[in-house]
Amino acid sequence: MDRKQALLQPIQVGDLTLKNRVWMAPMTRSRANNEAKAPFDIHIKYYKQRASSGLIITEGSQISEKAVGYINTPGIHTEAQVEGWKKVTEAVHKEGGHIFIQLWHVGRISHPDFHNGDLPHAPSAINPHAKSFTPKGFKDTVTPKEMTIEDIKQTILDFKNAAKNAMDAGFDGVEIHSSNGYLLHQFFSRTSNVRMDEYGGSIENRARILFDVIDALKEVMPENRIGLRLNPSLHGIFGMEADEETIPTFDYIIEKLNQYNLAYLHLSEPFNEVSEIPYLEPHIAKRYRPMYKGALVINAAFDQEKGNQVIAEGLADAVAFGKPFISNPDLPERFAQDASLAEWDTDTFYTPGEKGYTDYPSLEEIKVD
Repeated sequence: MDRKQALLQPIQVGDLTLKNRVWMAPMTRSRANNEAKAPFDIHIKYYKQRASSGLIITEGSQISEKAVGYINTPGIHTEAQVEGWKKVTEAVHKEGGHIFIQLWHVGRISHPDFHNGDLPHAPSAINPHAKSFTPKGFKDTVTPKEMTIEDIKQTILDFKNAAKNAMDAGFDGVEIHSSNGYLLHQFFSRTSNVRMDEYGGSIENRARILFDVIDALKEVMPENRIGLRLNPSLHGIFGMEADEETIPTFDYIIEKLNQYNLAYLHLSEPFNEVSEIPYLEPHIAKRYRPMYKGALVINAAFDQEKGNQVIAEGLADAVAFGKPFISNPDLPERFAQDASLAEWDTDTFYTPGEKGYTDYPSLEEIKVD
């Protein structure tokens, strides 16, 4: 292994020593096509193949039935799901890998088809005008139900129970999905949260649910095994519209996260061009590296060169790679050998079965052939 590459250096995250800084980003793959929405054999093989990652962050896994918004996504709220994930974590650990599960509630990016005709939950009754991937194909989202305080308390409890289940399933930790236009992100934004109670109005109130969730998780797992993901400059995607208070809200959240001893903070660079929007930040790592004192992970369109560079410049401690890990299960080894990367097939990102999931060969397998 080339020790000169910043990406290939070990890293201490909480009490875990991870073998490299090439992390596998969470990616929805819609392979849990069974009634239990539980991981099974192909999930075991898929994650095992990618165990050379410094840290695997699993696909988003719903914390409750109410949290579902896409077909065939696995959960972490039933016994069958916990049993399925146990086999995944055992396989990854046997290969010397580490694995966190991403805890997910999609909020309004769902559809009544998933909830026996009931409306999805959200901070406010505002339609994101997006698409939901239902069993009958893509459908337009609807105006969701504004959550009551009781609904919010139950959701916090669902996150807590999911975290406890994750520990029971043998995960090394969890990542709270507070990003990409899903439920927690919906609370942060004035364009999706017009509440006037303790969970709306001021920046502090709109961020409150995230800290309530972290505090609940700390009761069932070590604080230094909790990570979370944020996408501060998301705009015009996943039904989210940014405004002048967006970046100040994320500044507040990230400053306050310094009061916690988290495993890491996982940030995304903008998914689209935002440099012309005066109130958005086009350089996320540059803005938040000086602000956040813990381990910082950066994501979105990084390759080997850019990944090494962002770490060498001190702007991040690790890089989470998404699509390259789909078609290159041994991505750290390819970086070590400066090998060319295999292309991914977008047509099989969300289709059931092994095709485009577990059939991408490693370098070693290619050489044997």
